[in-house]
Amino acid sequence: MSKTVFDAHSESEKRSHFATAWSLMGYIWTKDRMDLKVRIIIAFGFLLAAELATVYSPYILKFMVDDLTKGEDGANVLLVVPIALIIAFGVARVLQQAFGELRDAIFAKVGQNAIRRVALDTFRHLHRLSLRFHMDRQTGGLSRVIERGTKGIDFLLRFMLFNIIPTILKILIISGIMWVEYGFAMSLITFGTLVGYIYFTLAVTEWRLKYRRQMNEKDSEANTKAIDSLLNFETVKYFGNEGHESVRFDKAIAGYEKAAVTSQTTLAYLNIGQGFIISVGLMAVLYISASGVVNGTMTVGDFVAAHAFLMLLVQPLNFLGFVYREMKQSLVDMEKMFELLGVNREIDDREDADPLAEGEGEIVFDAVNFGYEENRQILHDVSFTVKAGQKVAIVGPSGAGKSTISRILFRFYDVNSGSVTIDGQDIRDVTQHSLRAAIGIVPQDTVLFNDTIRYNVGYGRPQATEQEIEEAAKLASIDRFIENLPEGYETIVGERGLKLSGGEKQRVAIARTILKAPRILLFDEATSALDSRTEQEIQESLREVSKDRTTLVIAHRLSTVVDADEIIVLDSGRISEKGSHKELLEQGGQYAEMWARQQEVADYQEKLEKALK
Repeated sequence: MSKTVFDAHSESEKRSHFATAWSLMGYIWTKDRMDLKVRIIIAFGFLLAAELATVYSPYILKFMVDDLTKGEDGANVLLVVPIALIIAFGVARVLQQAFGELRDAIFAKVGQNAIRRVALDTFRHLHRLSLRFHMDRQTGGLSRVIERGTKGIDFLLRFMLFNIIPTILKILIISGIMWVEYGFAMSLITFGTLVGYIYFTLAVTEWRLKYRRQMNEKDSEANTKAIDSLLNFETVKYFGNEGHESVRFDKAIAGYEKAAVTSQTTLAYLNIGQGFIISVGLMAVLYISASGVVNGTMTVGDFVAAHAFLMLLVQPLNFLGFVYREMKQSLVDMEKMFELLGVNREIDDREDADPLAEGEGEIVFDAVNFGYEENRQILHDVSFTVKAGQKVAIVGPSGAGKSTISRILFRFYDVNSGSVTIDGQDIRDVTQHSLRAAIGIVPQDTVLFNDTIRYNVGYGRPQATEQEIEEAAKLASIDRFIENLPEGYETIVGERGLKLSGGEKQRVAIARTILKAPRILLFDEATSALDSRTEQEIQESLREVSKDRTTLVIAHRLSTVVDADEIIVLDSGRISEKGSHKELLEQGGQYAEMWARQQEVADYQEKLEKALK
């Protein structure tokens, strides 16, 4: 990672740390929250008051010791030491703690607000990113980045306010006191001890940071593998690969174990070095103080106070090593999260984008060319029109580019050339929210939230009433199934809807699309994964839903689109044929061949079913 322990980061990484901290400041000192600004100012006032109370304690201790040493043997302590000094010492200790607690309480809302806003912005940004990003991402590692990032913010804020800034104030105040009260030599030793301690801590911590990064990488890797394996629980069981999954997971956590052991070992070296530096400085201060008492230039009270002043610095400095290491780690963790906020959205609304205007839902693809990568074009000069209220089907072999058309229509991707319009408006010129509000989809693989059936149906329009949700379920012909369940609409469907059959999931998808009430319907191979009987039932529901709506059907089974107003045959990203079912059969081209093959398969399956009966 670096050539020396003193240059562990490149300049770009250092700038990245600064940029990360600066980005965080925007969430703390917010323009629109005067109440939070007031809290910050009050918190810093309490911080300063706490430090003044802290550094005043050794002075009181000095006066008390001097009074004791002047008293006669056996004299009553209350006669020798003024009661006011004892009370003042106790009050100073109480004020030190009280001001510190008030500082923490006042600042708590500022810190938690910053954490919430950063997490919310990250979550929103992730939903705004393109489909390309989400197809490449690893969910387990991504969730870990956000989790560590928010924890890093919490740690950085707490220790910046509660340790770093108070320690800096102590150094400045105590160094000044040492110089004024005990001379330049004492001040120089104090300063030299602090510089040596900080230099050693920074150097060794930078060296150790690479092991912490390795721990993070292995932790993310292990978490990703674990989540991926659990999400594919059924596949693991189908192939009996529990042992294989355990080995993969163990390799990842073994890497974490090795990095963690190395990190802990190097921590011991750091702690020993820090202890040595502090001890040398403390011995030097005590020697000078003791010499001053012997020479008569200092009192015993001065000896005790000098020791107490240095110990006020030693205590936070002993902790400073840990704080610095954790702050560096917090910055690294935060960098990853802020990097997510910096990921280009790729598909974004134009500044002058207007909502999609009301219309009947006419779709026009005009000379569309598109490729997911520059050297791999998927669609070639694709042009077609779906008139308002029409049902148009797109068919073709696997890999022909059928599903790509649905992704372009939803504007998950922008076309390379050509245009796509709805009711005469280019979809690149309208807001994505209004565009997607106008389109309802029933996909091939319906994924449900791990929540109730009511929630999943209601997802089509979250503000819908219970009556509207139940009406949508009725139109999708799933109401009887739901009512026969022990918990009815409150039944939990399981992760990704695994507790429901394929047909039941499709009906839930139809119900939430009905509830959405879009002007355009898109069926993306909505029944291709179902058996023949369930497919026929679902097809009937889809016909009911699509009445009087512009409908685009992407299909593999041609029997499901024979009633379409127009059928478009897509082959290798090019339109090879267009026409109605009857017209395409009469042409005797690619569609007719596909139909003949599928009819042969259907006849064979029908004969097989009869034979089995």
